[in-house]
Amino acid sequence: MSTRGAVAAAIAAVSVVALATGCAGSAGAGEPQRSGSAGGQLTVFAASSLTRTFTELSRQFEAAHPGTVVRVNFGGSADLVAQLQQGAPADVFAAADAATMAKAVDDRLIAGQPKDFASNSMAIAVPPGNPAGVRSFAALADPGVTVVVCAVQVPCGAATAAIERRTGVTLTPASEENAVADVLGKVTSGQADAGVVYTTDVRGAGEAVEGIDIPGQDNTRTTYPIALLSGAANPSLAGQFEQFVLSPTGQQVLADAGFGAP
Repeated sequence: MSTRGAVAAAIAAVSVVALATGCAGSAGAGEPQRSGSAGGQLTVFAASSLTRTFTELSRQFEAAHPGTVVRVNFGGSADLVAQLQQGAPADVFAAADAATMAKAVDDRLIAGQPKDFASNSMAIAVPPGNPAGVRSFAALADPGVTVVVCAVQVPCGAATAAIERRTGVTLTPASEENAVADVLGKVTSGQADAGVVYTTDVRGAGEAVEGIDIPGQDNTRTTYPIALLSGAANPSLAGQFEQFVLSPTGQQVLADAGFGAP
């Protein structure tokens, strides 16, 4: 069970490095223009809720930039900032909320101005069949319901805490995770009756979970910013990746996954 103060211990556990391996093809309308450069390696740090979309964006970017390899380190946004503070090399950072990005800005880890590129909201994920009969956010506080949430220091946890304040419902979670992927994992593995995750996580999980909506007046909308890092080894390529995420093609990939406009 993770705790609110266990950021350092969670860094190795929640960070998943995915090598997006796309093959080169002809760029269609709206796709990133092919680069004439020899390519290079690009390291992107991205919130775990972006795993599906940034894996696809990286594949498309590689296809349009022959010789380029994009390595994406996915994890809880707070853990990713902690890694950057400790000197981890990276070129681009995509966080799940503005508050976490602000920490990176304050520590002078960011070059230039962060740009908002997507938005998200919260939902309740339950196992197929909803065995605990969860029908609302308030039901998560019922005795006998095992619920997991994100730790408050990460964006999904801060969003959950905001819903608690708004609804007057106080949750007693069985665990507090440092990445939303870990919350979802406890639901899909049967370790929890319910978990508070992003709407896109429920959608991306397919038949592995069922989703319970949180009404708009109670819900929390989060905005995702992206920025180039001051220690980027390849700032030109990093800038091109950032622009691709913001491009119509990049925005369509995000929209197809359920993300809203920034």
